[in-house]
Order: sequence, then structure tokens, then C-alpha cells
Amino acid sequence: MTTQTSAFIGLIGCPNVGKSSLLNCLVGEKVAIVSDKPQTTRSRVIGVRTEGDFQLVLLDTPGAHQPRTQLGRLMMRAVGRTLDDIDAAVLVVQPGDHIRPEEQRLLRRLRDKQIPALLAVNKIDTLPDKRALLPCLAMWQQAFPFEELFPLSAKTGDGTQDLLQALRRYAAPAPHSFPDDVATDQPERVLAAELVREQMLRLLEQEVPHGAAVSVDQFTARTGPDGAEILDILVTILCEREGHKGIIIGQGGRTLKKIATGARLEMEQMFGAKVNLQCWVKVKEDWRNREGLLKDLGFSGRE
Repeated sequence: MTTQTSAFIGLIGCPNVGKSSLLNCLVGEKVAIVSDKPQTTRSRVIGVRTEGDFQLVLLDTPGAHQPRTQLGRLMMRAVGRTLDDIDAAVLVVQPGDHIRPEEQRLLRRLRDKQIPALLAVNKIDTLPDKRALLPCLAMWQQAFPFEELFPLSAKTGDGTQDLLQALRRYAAPAPHSFPDDVATDQPERVLAAELVREQMLRLLEQEVPHGAAVSVDQFTARTGPDGAEILDILVTILCEREGHKGIIIGQGGRTLKKIATGARLEMEQMFGAKVNLQCWVKVKEDWRNREGLLKDLGFSGRE
């Protein structure tokens, strides 16, 4: 008779350090959107990796920052709630010679809650000389009693298997919380919305995508003439200003078409079906501070 084991691990850190890329790497498939812009992740994303009787549940969190909007406050609340639900935390940082104030606050919370923590120094592939890691690792060792430190690259996979092996040690006997063939808890509607937002982050100026949200108004399946499944997906992109609406649509609708095409291709790969995607753009001023709209968009702060 075999005994199932599970470990719940929180991925925490500042914006743009590569938490979502590390999540995807550890899970073994894409479950979270990624971009080179900060605050890509807005709510807690769960990724699941199951190997035999062992199930690793990874909780990716929004980047730690000082919130200036109600959305930002809900994002930081999600980080706090995650720390209450985990067996251990992985603090993800990037190589550097100082510890940011937001990282200092995270270290204090780990101390207060007495959570076992590991350090992942991500993006080592960007270092021309790996010897620069030595003072960086020494700085972090002095700042906090991490159980282990892992220089790694979520982009290339270098060092990630060592981290994965270390996380197994936090598993305890428990029934698996998710079916063994599930990689994330996110519904397909949420994944579709996130894939549209990912394309916006890649194609638009920094201010615009952070002032935009995506809602899925329709997600239905039908059988095409050739017997293949077709997903009809209708999304609405909300932005805060008329000027942003014009930027998102672009001259002659070209930018919106690029966003939709990129998102459609990602959806077809993720969902394994043909996708008929339609995107509309609406202005909702100051939506990031409107609690009713935030709730409709799924930002309840209870993740």
C-alpha cells in the first residue's frame, strides 16, 4: 500500500524577479503568464506537479510592492494569505549587491511566522562572470537563516532540478489536493483572460497594460465541420482612459489584431483546440480603485 504525500510551497519576492517563470519551469508546463514588465502576476496562481505518490503544490504570488491602488492592496493581501497556507517558502531574488526594502519586509514576515525558507537566486544566465554570485550569496546568508540557497535560471532550467529535489523534503503524508493530471487550479476562462493580458504586456507601453484588465464574456465549445473542437471566446479589455483605448486598438485596429492573434495562438496550444477569439475594448475610469469592478474581475483578496 502506497502513501500519498504533499507539499505546499509559496513563491514570494519582488516584481520581475522571475517567480512565474520559475513556477512554469517547476510545474513542467505553462500555467502562469510571463513578461519582462513588473507586476505581471496580479493574483495567486497555483501550479501542481505530481510524480507518483508525491504532489508539489506551488503558490505563485504577486510581486511585493508598496500598493497605491485598491488592486495593489488586494494583491498584497494575497501574499499575506499565502504565507498562512504553506509548508515552506522560496524567496526568489535576482543577483545583486543589496536587499530591497520590500525583500526586508518579506524576511521579517518569514521570521514572524517561523516559516522554513529557501533562497532562489534567479537569472544567473544574465551574469557574464558567475563569481559575482559569491558575495551575493554571502549577503543573503547573513541576512536570514535560509535552509538552502540555490543559484538558478528559470529561463534555461539550470539549477532548478536541485531546488525541486529540495522541496520534496517538505512533503508530509496527506491525500493529494488536486487530481494527478491537473497542472493548475485556474479555470480555462481565467487562463484565456491572462493570455490576452500577457500579449498586452508584451506589445504595449508599460503604463497601458498595468491600467488594463481582461474579462471573458463568453467561453463556449462547439464541433466544427471537420469534427474538431472550436472554442468561441469573447473578451473585453477594460482600460482607464480614452487615450489608452486608442493605443490598445492602434491605427486601423492593427495593435488589437496583434494582441488577439498572439493570444489565440497561445490559447490553441494550451487548450488543444481551435479558437475563435474576439476582443473588444471599453473604458472604465479608475477601475483599479472600484471595489465592485474588482470583485467582478475576480479580485476579492481572498486567494
